[in-house]
Amino acid sequence: MSVLSSFFRAQAPTEVSAAAARSCAATPAAARRLRRPLLVAAAAVVMLAACGKKDEAPAASGESGASGAAGPASSASAPLQVAFAYVGPVGDGGWTFAHDNARKAVEQEFGDRIKTTFVEKVPEGADAERVFRDLVQQGNSLVFGTTFGYMEPMLKVAADSPQVKFEHATGYKQAANMRTYDARTYEGAYLAGVVAGAMTKSNTLGVVGSIPIPEVIRNINSFTLGARASNPKATVKVVWVNEWFNPPQETNAAQTLINAGADVLMQNTDSSAVLQTAEKNGIYAFGWDSDMSSYGPKAHLASAVVNWTPYYSASIKAALDGSWAAGAGRHSWWGVKEGAIDLVALNSVVPAEVKARVEKIKTGLKDGSFVIWKGPLVGQDGKEVLAKDQVADDKFLQGIKFYVQGVDGQLPSKP
Repeated sequence: MSVLSSFFRAQAPTEVSAAAARSCAATPAAARRLRRPLLVAAAAVVMLAACGKKDEAPAASGESGASGAAGPASSASAPLQVAFAYVGPVGDGGWTFAHDNARKAVEQEFGDRIKTTFVEKVPEGADAERVFRDLVQQGNSLVFGTTFGYMEPMLKVAADSPQVKFEHATGYKQAANMRTYDARTYEGAYLAGVVAGAMTKSNTLGVVGSIPIPEVIRNINSFTLGARASNPKATVKVVWVNEWFNPPQETNAAQTLINAGADVLMQNTDSSAVLQTAEKNGIYAFGWDSDMSSYGPKAHLASAVVNWTPYYSASIKAALDGSWAAGAGRHSWWGVKEGAIDLVALNSVVPAEVKARVEKIKTGLKDGSFVIWKGPLVGQDGKEVLAKDQVADDKFLQGIKFYVQGVDGQLPSKP
């Protein structure tokens, strides 16, 4: 992997699905467990091969391959051991790549005050619980889980490990020693839409969607709002692949959109396949979560990126100075204002006036003078969803399960 929505959440303001939360027809936990199913299966095979038997968790790996010392740090002068669990491979070029770049950045920032390790391709569910328990046994004092499906496993381990601090990305459940964090990926999607609306010649844009959950639907809608702010004639077609990382499926979806007349593509999936398909077809596209410009330099208009470094830096600093706190309501949702979301590497073909508008919107998002979700706003069915001058709050944004006007097609009834 939206990326300050999938990732994308009935117990607190949550990412509500089409029937409940975080999925169009699933509860929040169930929906996010759908996240990156291809990786789940692949990771399970990798873990079994590495561990030798099904009930063993893989050891954490770091830059040097060291797994870390067993048990808690033995002295106050020992480095803070920080672990990251990733659902995808660090080389996915998108979601996990962005998290690992942030890990490397904080490692450089804090030097020998911390020691980081990571485990990649960790399946969501029971396998994740074993990994978290292993990370605790290795002496890690701060553990980050970077996908929604880790929520329940992390809660279980947190309850049994009160001495350890846990952080869960894109979740909504907290505990005495576990808090949650997310990025406002919809802001990057809106900025991309502003560019797309100005660059399209066919007035048809395309989005390759992962799973139809509020996180992703919100990003599609925000992209549409941005596009129609630049070009009221622009419409957006969506093809769903129902996975987060599946390059062949993403390629097929992108080609389908191109065949339907789309000349600018966006994605809410994790690989660079959409951009590469656009490059082969001579049209434009955007990178997602990370800077993907190298994967299709001619097609690449810009990348809507998530920079997790500011949050990870603040969290680690708080753990080091003793100010880290968790508990009910401890949720952070960062965006352009906090330096967590940006639109970067704009292609030289983008007109200067469009680039200037993007920068003006960024400034407005930083100082609060610009709001993306503000009424009057109607849904695809023509019904008002935000009254004139009404500004959507986070509860509204986290529960979006409708298309705005300008999106062509219907939401799937099930993910």
